[in-house]
Amino acid sequence: MYLSNTRFPPSNAAVWARRLPLRTTAGVFLVNSGLTKTGADEETAGGLHGFASGAYPFVGRMEPRRFTGILSKTEIGLGAALLVPFVPATVVGAGLTAFSLGTLGLYLRTPGMRREGSLRWTEQGLPLAKDAWMLGIGVSLVIDGLTGGVAPRRGRGRGAWSWWSRRP
Repeated sequence: MYLSNTRFPPSNAAVWARRLPLRTTAGVFLVNSGLTKTGADEETAGGLHGFASGAYPFVGRMEPRRFTGILSKTEIGLGAALLVPFVPATVVGAGLTAFSLGTLGLYLRTPGMRREGSLRWTEQGLPLAKDAWMLGIGVSLVIDGLTGGVAPRRGRGRGAWSWWSRRP
């Protein structure tokens, strides 16, 4: 069932082709990021742990290597889910949205990441500020999955989106 009033839903191939660039970009990035954290030494694990626990105090109760391992597995798993076609866009989009909100939370809560009184990043904040694109991809996948990948049709139809084209 689609929210649009179109007679013919898009083919699965067309929907998958449209989502492919979004899923591939974020998926490859996350898998690579997770793989680089897999063999993290004590110093790297401690740095990641300290950085995250400054923004999220509950992380401070974990051991640094355990935290880094969980983060690594999460990134690899989410990246892999983005890369395989049988995970629904809504599900993988929700996961990516949640993950990116966590990284943007680090950006917003950590001193020195943003310019004073602004959302604009500093040089140190750029690696986290750029994760805003993952939030956009995640939300786009959720919306696309919920609407069946169909855009609203112009005109005065009877479909769920017919209010879109009404003019006062």
